[in-house]
This record gives sequence, structure tokens and C-alpha cells, in this order.
Amino acid sequence: MAYEVWWALVLGFAISAMVQAWVPRQRVEAALSGSGFVPVCKATGLGAASSSCSYAAIAIAKSLFQKGASATTALAFQFASTNLVWELGLVLWVLIGWQFTLAEFVGGLVLIGLMAALLRFFVSPRLEEHARRHAQEAVAGHQHHMAGSEGMSWRERITSASAWSDVADNFRGDWQMLWKEITIGFLLAGFIGLLGDDFFNGLFVTDAPAAIRTVENVIAGPIIAVLSFVCSIGNVPLAAVLWSGGISFGGVMAFIFADLIVLPIVVAYRKYYGTEFALRITALMFVTMVFAALIVDGLFSLAGLIPSARPSREEVFGSIELDYKLVLNAIALAVFVALTYLAVRRRDEAAGAKGGAERVAAATGR
Repeated sequence: MAYEVWWALVLGFAISAMVQAWVPRQRVEAALSGSGFVPVCKATGLGAASSSCSYAAIAIAKSLFQKGASATTALAFQFASTNLVWELGLVLWVLIGWQFTLAEFVGGLVLIGLMAALLRFFVSPRLEEHARRHAQEAVAGHQHHMAGSEGMSWRERITSASAWSDVADNFRGDWQMLWKEITIGFLLAGFIGLLGDDFFNGLFVTDAPAAIRTVENVIAGPIIAVLSFVCSIGNVPLAAVLWSGGISFGGVMAFIFADLIVLPIVVAYRKYYGTEFALRITALMFVTMVFAALIVDGLFSLAGLIPSARPSREEVFGSIELDYKLVLNAIALAVFVALTYLAVRRRDEAAGAKGGAERVAAATGR
């Protein structure tokens, strides 16, 4: 399964790293200040152009929230960053079909709309300001590197070794943040793939009326995601196995949406914003994920876009053959090695410069 999606992962992370490195953070923070329709739209667009790393998304959202972004725009950024990004869509397409990619993007927009509409039922203005004060005292988490020469044009950045080194730093940083999640996701998918259909028939309602089955599945999906501890792009392999095992279309989408409420992420919310705010936004996100999955399932049912055939376990896990995927994976490996080399060289040079400065300071007695 990792072989099936390797090229898509590298391509997605590379595009994400370019945007992170070449879009100034100050511009992002200024765009998301305040609340309202326009800031939410800007937060959605900027989140979609950001990293798919769930931990990075919540850390960046916390930073934005500290500097004046509303709770609505901060959460919109999080939803967009983990549901409207290149790499997630590519991996979904490769593993279980373009319908799921389209549903992920449509569902991400529905999630944001529902969240914006329901926020005040869960979070009062007073609690939001209390959470902001708490966040201003919290320690920032995963950060991204921005281009050193902010005034560069895109053409100059494409030909600049320094700008590409910034891209490489972000590329390597996202892999360092996510490789465990991705690996655990593939391993869990492999183990769960060994379970028989009886396991899935007991886990999901499959013989009830369609409405009851859909509701049960979209509630079960996020619960499974929370208990699996796998977030971000790492839950896509599990989603493929669940789809093969019999969960409904809406259940798959609810499972994928739930990467922002897995237990380690909820603990981070508590650290950033305090217990009450963390519990309330977690409840808000759970409700919006369930309803968004139901809405997407209904829309795709009406449009006739829900796949009628389910892949077998053999099709989900794929096989290594001499075909176009081998060529794409070879190119992806070359890109991965080149960007990793640039990142390592940048850090070695920085460490060497720091060591040289320390030696000079010691020699001069300063």
C-alpha cells in the first residue's frame, strides 16, 4: 500500500512545502484577524495551501489565534489544512477513487460552514477570550520556515538555492512530524486487513434500513478514528480497509474528517486553550463531522456518485509491478533525496557557522 501512494505523498508534501516557504507568515496573520465571512474564506484558502500535518495545523492555528484571529477563522484554518490539501486528495484518489477525493473537498467546505454556524452554541465570547489569554501563555509547537528574501518574485525563488533550501526544510520537517503517523496507519491497515468480513459486519450496521445504517456508520467512524490514535494522512490507509470491509460512504468520510479529534490532539487543545474550551471545540468538531458526513453522503447519493463496487483486500493493498507507478515512485524518490539533502546541508552549514562564531568569541574573550 505504501508503494501505491509513495509518489502522491512526495508530490503533495513538496507542493505544501513550497507554499509554506514562499507565502509570508505576516500576510497570513493579517488576513485572518477578526471574524466574518471574508476572514473565514481567507482562512479556508490559506489552510488549503498549508501542510496536511494535523499537529502543524493546530500549532499554526494557535499562533494565529494568539495574534487576533477569531476562533472561527482558527478552526476554519485547521479544517482546511487537514481536509482540503493536495496530498490527502491524491492519496485518497490512488487508494479508493476520485469520488472520495471530491467528497473530501466538498465535505471540508461543509465542515467549515457548519462550524462557523454552530460555534456560538458551543463557545461564548467570554470563553473565547479566556482561551486566547491561555493560548498566549502556551508554548508554540511545530513551526515552518519562511523564505529569507520576502521580496523575491516567484521566478526568482524558483531559481534560488536559498529559497529551495527553505522548501527543503519544510518538506523534511513535515516528514519528521508525520512519518510515525503514516507508518502506523499502514501497519494498522495491514493488520486490520487480515480480519475477516465477520469483524466488520459486527462493527458496522449492514443489514438495517439505509438511513439507520448511514447514521450509525457516521457516528462509528469518528469514534474508530479517535481510538486508533492515527491522524492526518495516516488514517487514509485505514479508511481504505474500512471501505473494503463494508462501512458506508458517509462512514468513510466521517472517519477521515475525525483526524482533528484524536486523543493526542485533544490533549494539545487542553494545553493550548484550557480544559473547558478544548472540550467544547472537540464536541463542536464531532457534531460538525457527523453532520457533514451525512450531508456529503446525501448529496453524493442524489448525484449517483457513490461507488457501487468495493475493492477487494488485494486491490486495496496493490502489488509491485513494472508499470507507470514504478516510474512515478522512482521520480518521487529522487525528489525526496534531493530535498532531504538540501535540508541536511542547510542545517550542517548553520551548525558550522554557529560553531565558528563560538570559537571566534572564545578566542577573543567575548
